[in-house]
Amino acid sequence: MKNFITVFIPVFVVFMYACEKEQPEVPPVYDPTPYVLNLRGFPDPGIPADNTPTSVGVQLGRMLFYEKALSKDGSLSCADCHRQQHAFSDSLKYSIGVEKLPGKRHSMALVNLAWHKDGLFWDGRSPHARNQALKPIQDPLEMNESLENAISKLQGKKIYRDQFVRAFGSDTITAEKIGLAIEQFEFALVSNNSKFDQWKRGEVALTDSEERGRQLFFTEFDPSGVKKGAECFHCHSTFNFTNNEYMNNGLDAEADQTDPGRMNVTNNPAEKAMFKVPTLRNVAVSAPYMHDGRFSTLEEVIDHYNTGVRNSPTVDFLMQYNLQPGGLRLNAQDKADLVAFMKTLTDTEFLSSPGFKNPF
Repeated sequence: MKNFITVFIPVFVVFMYACEKEQPEVPPVYDPTPYVLNLRGFPDPGIPADNTPTSVGVQLGRMLFYEKALSKDGSLSCADCHRQQHAFSDSLKYSIGVEKLPGKRHSMALVNLAWHKDGLFWDGRSPHARNQALKPIQDPLEMNESLENAISKLQGKKIYRDQFVRAFGSDTITAEKIGLAIEQFEFALVSNNSKFDQWKRGEVALTDSEERGRQLFFTEFDPSGVKKGAECFHCHSTFNFTNNEYMNNGLDAEADQTDPGRMNVTNNPAEKAMFKVPTLRNVAVSAPYMHDGRFSTLEEVIDHYNTGVRNSPTVDFLMQYNLQPGGLRLNAQDKADLVAFMKTLTDTEFLSSPGFKNPF
C-alpha cells in the first residue's frame, strides 16, 4: 500500500497539472459596462455620445497613458510629463522629450477635462482630448514616434489586442481607437473633493485666512479703496475655476511677446499672446505657472496680477485695474490669505487615487 501511495501521488499531481495546462484560454469579449463618474454635485459634463466611457475603455486608456512603447525609444510615456502628484502636470518648466530636447510650453495639468469644451493645449489647437492625445506621440520634441510604429508595437502585444477587444470589440488597433481610449481615461480624471469642495458641502470649515482669501478671490477691485478685491473670479470662475476662454493676461508688453499663442491657430492678430485660462484646481501642486512656466510660486503669480501686468493691444479688458498705478493694492496679508485659499483647492484624493496610477 505504501508503494502504491508513493507512486500514485506524484502521478496524480502531474495529471492534474496537465489538465490545468490544457484548459482552453477564455477569449476576451466586448464589455460595455459603463464607467460612472463620481460627480459629487458637479454638472453633467455632456460626454460625447460616440465615446461614452466604459470600465474597460478607461482601463485601456490608463494603460496607454503609462505606455512607454508609444515613444520612439521606449523611454517616455504621457505620464512622464503629466505626473499624478503634480495634478498630471510637470514640475519642470519645460518637459524633456526622447531626444533630450525641451518642449516649447509648460505641460498643462490634466484636471476635469470632461468639462473642457473649447479646445485643448495652451493655444486650443486640438478640439477634443482624443485629438490632443495623439499629438505628443508624433511631436519631435516629445515622444517623436509615428502613429504607424506606435500601432505596430501595440498590435504585437497580446495584452493590448485583448484589451482593445474588450473596449472596442475588435483586436485591430488604430490611431482613432488609441485617442478614444486615452480620452476615456482623461474623462475619468475628476477632481472634486478638495477642502473647498468639502466646505461647499458643509463638511468642514475654512480657517480665517482661507475665508478671507476666498472673499478676496471672489470680490471685484474697488477703485475707491473701501473694500479689497483681487478680481480672480472673472477668469477663474465656475465650479472648475476656469472660464475656458483664451486671454492675454498681460505677461509681456507687445515687443516682448515671443509666443503668438492662440493666434497660431486662428491666424487672427486680435488673439496674439492669448492662452487658455487653466483651472486652478490643485494649483498649489502644479507649479511652475503660466504657459512658459515663468513663475515658480503662487506668490509670484499674485505679484504679477497685483503690480506686474504689462499693457499691449490684445491684453484683456479685465486687466484695466491691474494696469493702473498701484495695481490691485494687495498687501502682504492679502497675498498670504489668497495663497491659503488657493491651497484649499488641492484634492489629495485625486492626487493619490489608485485608479489613476501606473497599472503595470
